[in-house]
Amino acid sequence: MEFEPTALPEVVVLRPRIHVDERGYLIESFHAGEFAAAGLPSRFVQENTSFSHQGTLRGLHYQLHLAQGKIVQTVAGAIFDVAVDIRRSSPTFGRWVAVELSADNGRQIWIPSGFAHGLYTLTADATVVYRLTEHYAPQWERSLRWDDPQLAIEWPLVGGRPPRLSPRDASAPLLAGAEVYA
Repeated sequence: MEFEPTALPEVVVLRPRIHVDERGYLIESFHAGEFAAAGLPSRFVQENTSFSHQGTLRGLHYQLHLAQGKIVQTVAGAIFDVAVDIRRSSPTFGRWVAVELSADNGRQIWIPSGFAHGLYTLTADATVVYRLTEHYAPQWERSLRWDDPQLAIEWPLVGGRPPRLSPRDASAPLLAGAEVYA
């Protein structure tokens, strides 16, 4: 597996080995020893799968106190995946990085705790798998407004149409007024 740093050094793009032959392919999507050697967690306590239709935007989500690090992988379709540094004491506070994750390119992204996460579905449908370092704790769940002008995320909105949002995401606060990490 290759580990590629991004403009936010703590956020890492993972390029797993893909073994292809006439039958199809096999992706080695996780190897505890390689993760540990790269300084990434090798213990995950929860795995979630989401399915979204084209134009769906999920996020920007994070969890306070029981902060979650996560590996995000698309197993069908393609997404535009975003990580935002929301640690007030960080020199990169409020900065974001994005990567296209797809079943075709096999890439994954490591998003450490202290970052908000969001995704936008680029293809007709997409299935995404998340491996989490902490369990979901709804009492600590928070979100940021996807179109916050301070963040100025360049979402590749299909056809320029507004994204499909959950009611929670549609009413999320701006970064300036959000409860974030110190």
